[in-house]
Amino acid sequence: MLNPVKLYLSLFFILLFNCCVFAQKENSLAILISNSTPILFEEYVINIPWTAVVEKSSLVAKFDFRLIDDSTQKELPYQIEFRGQPSPQQLLVQISVPPHAKKVIRLEKGSHSPFMTKTFCRYVPERKDDFAWENDRIAFRMYGKALEGTKENANGIDVWVKRTDQMVINNRYQRGEYHIDHGDGMDYYHVGLSLGAGNIAPIIDDSIYYPTNYRTWEILDNGPLRSTFRLTYDAWNVAGKKVTMTKTVTLDAGMQLSRVETAYAYDMVDTLPVAIGITRRKDPGTVLFDLSLGLMGYWEPSHLQHGTTGVGCIFLQPVADIKITNNHFLALLKTNKQTPLVYYTGAAWDKAKRITDSSAWFNYLTIIKQQLANPLQIAISPF
Repeated sequence: MLNPVKLYLSLFFILLFNCCVFAQKENSLAILISNSTPILFEEYVINIPWTAVVEKSSLVAKFDFRLIDDSTQKELPYQIEFRGQPSPQQLLVQISVPPHAKKVIRLEKGSHSPFMTKTFCRYVPERKDDFAWENDRIAFRMYGKALEGTKENANGIDVWVKRTDQMVINNRYQRGEYHIDHGDGMDYYHVGLSLGAGNIAPIIDDSIYYPTNYRTWEILDNGPLRSTFRLTYDAWNVAGKKVTMTKTVTLDAGMQLSRVETAYAYDMVDTLPVAIGITRRKDPGTVLFDLSLGLMGYWEPSHLQHGTTGVGCIFLQPVADIKITNNHFLALLKTNKQTPLVYYTGAAWDKAKRITDSSAWFNYLTIIKQQLANPLQIAISPF
């Protein structure tokens, strides 16, 4: 006959073992990040589907976790992305992965350290309906309804150059002197009645049909690693057809480029020709056109006092042609009603000391396009 004490002890240790195994599965996950390319993914924000993580650990659903780089034992910044939805959509993590390498991220129980804000966006009612966004590299703005009819009105994307990883938008608007460099950068990029730094508009028979400035705005996420907002535009006449537009813009930490998703609605036709343009200056600069890779880059003529700005676009769908006018470099594409057109556009400033000449800027655009075409691979398992 089995000794009751031994029986109870055996059952106790079995129960304890099972509880430990269960706790391990509950509280710790290994997220394997694989880079199969010869490209360094540096301070790169990766997307992990929320459902894929929450299936493996209840800690995620409780928002009671931190992320550790297993090779360095350092905590990693992350963000829970909602995309304007009531429930989480993705877990965003910023990490560097060398070429042909793998990284393990350990998800474990515990409160995370405070994260530095690396992206930010906001509506600016105190400056005639501007909408501005920034990250730790660069800043931009679009123009709203209140600016229409004034001598300051502009149509394109404006660039605010930066040489700090701190957020500057609020301070610059508060000072009201964003055309003066107070040590962190400034706004010296001129837009006017042009597409500026990579805006989009319908084009028919060589005529660009600019919309009015945006009418409504909605912030979908706002940092610390990704900010996303949506702008809507009133209907306008495009060669006799009524067209409306919704634009969703996303900016990640560590990126010089914003992701722009543009959805058009229109009648009678199936496709709409559009142009994505960069303002061309009078003095000579350096340009890059690569239809096969889907790249358009411009290293502007240097400004004697303020330095040099690079502007560039990356296209994910075929470009029909590149057109050069007196005012623009234009990439010509077609969009349809069913699928929004997605592209990337952004800028760099030589005084930020990261990208200091045309070769470095064009190389940066090429690398980002390669990263978009060859994303990091993600696998999740109990640790």
